[in-house]
Amino acid sequence: MKQLLLAVFLLAGTVCFAQSPVEFTTVKHDFGKIKKGVPATYVFHFKNIGTKPVVIEVATAECGCTTPEYPKSPIAKGKTGEIKVTYNAALSGAFTKRVNVKLAGVNDPIVLTIEGVVEDGSHK
Repeated sequence: MKQLLLAVFLLAGTVCFAQSPVEFTTVKHDFGKIKKGVPATYVFHFKNIGTKPVVIEVATAECGCTTPEYPKSPIAKGKTGEIKVTYNAALSGAFTKRVNVKLAGVNDPIVLTIEGVVEDGSHK
Protein backbone atom coordinates (compact mmCIF):
# COMPACT_ATOMS: atom_id res chain seq x y z
CA MET A 1 0.00 0.00 0.00
CA LYS A 2 2.81 2.42 0.87
CA GLN A 3 4.45 1.76 -2.49
CA LEU A 4 1.19 2.46 -4.30
CA LEU A 5 0.71 5.76 -2.43
CA LEU A 6 4.30 6.74 -3.13
CA ALA A 7 3.87 5.97 -6.84
CA VAL A 8 0.65 8.03 -7.02
CA PHE A 9 2.31 10.93 -5.15
CA LEU A 10 5.34 10.90 -7.45
CA LEU A 11 3.16 10.76 -10.56
CA ALA A 12 1.01 13.64 -9.31
CA GLY A 13 4.15 15.64 -8.55
CA THR A 14 5.43 15.04 -12.07
CA VAL A 15 2.18 16.27 -13.59
CA CYS A 16 1.96 19.35 -11.33
CA PHE A 17 5.56 20.39 -11.80
CA ALA A 18 5.99 19.63 -15.49
CA GLN A 19 8.75 21.64 -17.10
CA SER A 20 8.23 24.08 -19.90
CA PRO A 21 9.05 22.67 -23.35
CA VAL A 22 11.17 25.77 -24.04
CA GLU A 23 14.30 26.98 -22.33
CA PHE A 24 15.22 30.66 -22.45
CA THR A 25 18.84 31.83 -22.27
CA THR A 26 17.55 34.48 -19.85
CA VAL A 27 14.09 35.68 -18.81
CA LYS A 28 15.18 39.10 -17.50
CA HIS A 29 17.11 41.95 -19.12
CA ASP A 30 18.31 45.20 -17.57
CA PHE A 31 18.87 47.96 -20.13
CA GLY A 32 20.56 50.15 -17.55
CA LYS A 33 20.28 53.82 -18.51
CA ILE A 34 18.58 54.63 -21.82
CA LYS A 35 17.66 57.90 -23.53
CA LYS A 36 14.14 59.26 -23.39
CA GLY A 37 12.32 59.00 -26.71
CA VAL A 38 14.69 56.36 -28.11
CA PRO A 39 13.05 52.90 -28.15
CA ALA A 40 15.11 50.12 -26.59
CA THR A 41 14.93 46.54 -27.86
CA TYR A 42 16.13 43.25 -26.41
CA VAL A 43 15.88 39.82 -28.02
CA PHE A 44 15.13 36.86 -25.76
CA HIS A 45 16.44 33.59 -27.25
CA PHE A 46 14.92 30.20 -26.52
CA LYS A 47 15.26 26.56 -27.54
CA ASN A 48 12.55 23.91 -27.88
CA ILE A 49 13.73 21.22 -25.44
CA GLY A 50 10.44 19.32 -25.66
CA THR A 51 9.55 16.24 -27.66
CA LYS A 52 7.26 17.94 -30.19
CA PRO A 53 6.90 21.30 -31.96
CA VAL A 54 6.06 24.29 -29.75
CA VAL A 55 3.51 26.94 -30.69
CA ILE A 56 3.46 30.35 -29.05
CA GLU A 57 -0.23 31.22 -28.85
CA VAL A 58 0.38 34.80 -27.77
CA ALA A 59 2.92 37.08 -26.13
CA THR A 60 1.31 40.03 -24.38
CA ALA A 61 2.86 43.01 -22.63
CA GLU A 62 1.33 44.53 -19.53
CA CYS A 63 1.07 47.96 -21.18
CA GLY A 64 1.09 49.63 -24.59
CA CYS A 65 4.60 51.01 -24.01
CA THR A 66 6.07 47.54 -24.55
CA THR A 67 5.78 45.59 -27.80
CA PRO A 68 6.66 41.88 -28.11
CA GLU A 69 7.28 40.21 -31.48
CA TYR A 70 7.22 36.41 -31.55
CA PRO A 71 7.27 33.57 -34.10
CA LYS A 72 3.81 32.65 -35.38
CA SER A 73 4.82 29.27 -36.83
CA PRO A 74 5.68 26.17 -34.74
CA ILE A 75 9.24 25.79 -33.43
CA ALA A 76 10.42 22.25 -34.17
CA LYS A 77 11.96 20.01 -31.52
CA GLY A 78 15.58 21.02 -30.88
CA LYS A 79 15.26 24.29 -32.83
CA THR A 80 15.63 27.84 -31.52
CA GLY A 81 13.48 30.94 -31.68
CA GLU A 82 13.39 34.46 -30.36
CA ILE A 83 11.03 36.99 -28.88
CA LYS A 84 11.92 40.62 -29.54
CA VAL A 85 10.70 43.05 -26.88
CA THR A 86 10.76 46.83 -27.51
CA TYR A 87 10.15 49.49 -24.86
CA ASN A 88 9.16 52.91 -26.22
CA ALA A 89 11.04 54.96 -23.52
CA ALA A 90 8.53 57.81 -23.72
CA LEU A 91 8.58 58.63 -20.00
CA SER A 92 11.56 59.44 -17.76
CA GLY A 93 12.31 57.29 -14.74
CA ALA A 94 12.75 53.68 -13.72
CA PHE A 95 10.64 50.99 -15.39
CA THR A 96 9.99 47.28 -15.06
CA LYS A 97 7.79 45.67 -17.71
CA ARG A 98 6.67 42.08 -18.13
CA VAL A 99 5.66 40.07 -21.17
CA ASN A 100 3.57 36.92 -20.67
CA VAL A 101 4.34 34.20 -23.22
CA LYS A 102 1.54 31.63 -23.56
CA LEU A 103 2.49 28.29 -25.13
CA ALA A 104 -0.13 25.97 -26.63
CA GLY A 105 -0.88 23.11 -24.25
CA VAL A 106 0.92 24.72 -21.29
CA ASN A 107 -1.18 26.30 -18.54
CA ASP A 108 1.29 28.71 -16.97
CA PRO A 109 2.78 31.50 -19.07
CA ILE A 110 6.49 32.20 -19.18
CA VAL A 111 7.20 35.71 -17.88
CA LEU A 112 9.91 37.78 -19.56
CA THR A 113 11.00 40.98 -17.82
CA ILE A 114 12.76 44.11 -19.03
CA GLU A 115 13.86 46.95 -16.80
CA GLY A 116 15.98 50.07 -16.82
CA VAL A 117 16.00 53.80 -16.25
CA VAL A 118 14.93 56.31 -18.90
CA GLU A 119 16.98 59.51 -18.63
CA ASP A 120 15.67 62.83 -19.90
CA GLY A 121 19.05 63.93 -21.24
CA SER A 122 18.33 67.63 -20.73
CA HIS A 123 20.42 67.88 -17.56
CA LYS A 124 24.05 66.80 -17.60
